[in-house]
Amino acid sequence: MTKPKQTATHPALAATEPMMEWWQKHLSQGATPMARMQLAWMQSMADALQFEAEFLKTLAESGQRLAKSFDGATPQTPAEMNERYQAIMSEISEAQMERMQKAAELSLEFRRNVWEEI
Repeated sequence: MTKPKQTATHPALAATEPMMEWWQKHLSQGATPMARMQLAWMQSMADALQFEAEFLKTLAESGQRLAKSFDGATPQTPAEMNERYQAIMSEISEAQMERMQKAAELSLEFRRNVWEEI
């Protein structure tokens, strides 16, 4: 003979079981938006790190070209050196402006994603 399943050993616990089930259901539903907000934040951070890596790559390439121009292997006039230096600095300035623009867009996108989750 099988015994009926007892879920609570004390009458007070048996009376609170429906409330506990309701609470557990809503607790698990509440964690999902927080997890999605955290995912949105992590995606924004990954994008920011990628933008920074692209900028650092541009800096490294520009630095290499600048070092090559000053290595003395090919004789240059001061005007040629100045022209090459100005071109490299212009490229770095453009990369910095692009970096700042992406950072501003990323901030707006992050706010939009968080607002969607709320």
